[in-house]
Amino acid sequence: MDILSSRIILRPADYPRTLEFYRDGLELAIAREYPGGTVFFAGQSLVEVAAHGGSGRASAFDGALWLQVRDASDAAAELAQKGIAIDRPPVQEPWGLIEMWVKDPDGVPIVLVEIPPDHPLRRDSRRSAD
Repeated sequence: MDILSSRIILRPADYPRTLEFYRDGLELAIAREYPGGTVFFAGQSLVEVAAHGGSGRASAFDGALWLQVRDASDAAAELAQKGIAIDRPPVQEPWGLIEMWVKDPDGVPIVLVEIPPDHPLRRDSRRSAD
């Protein structure tokens, strides 16, 4: 099986409020819009907020959206200015990433991650030609 692309589809209880959160709060760029939905760019993935197909109630979501940012402290300041509650401020985790946690209007956890310059995720793991 070849996976050609992927996206996360959210079916919020309050579509306009959730659309505003991702568009204006997190400032995700719009990839495309269609009647009843908006698809956002989220780095190498897509997040779709759909007004169709859901129950009209917030649903349990045991996962989290992982969004990489350049600077977690700057992101925290921007979100605070917009009145978005920060559940956990930026903290460097034992695994080396700097993580901050927020929730969307339906309570979907979002971890905003800064990868420090010396973290293994930034290292070139290819073998040298030597």
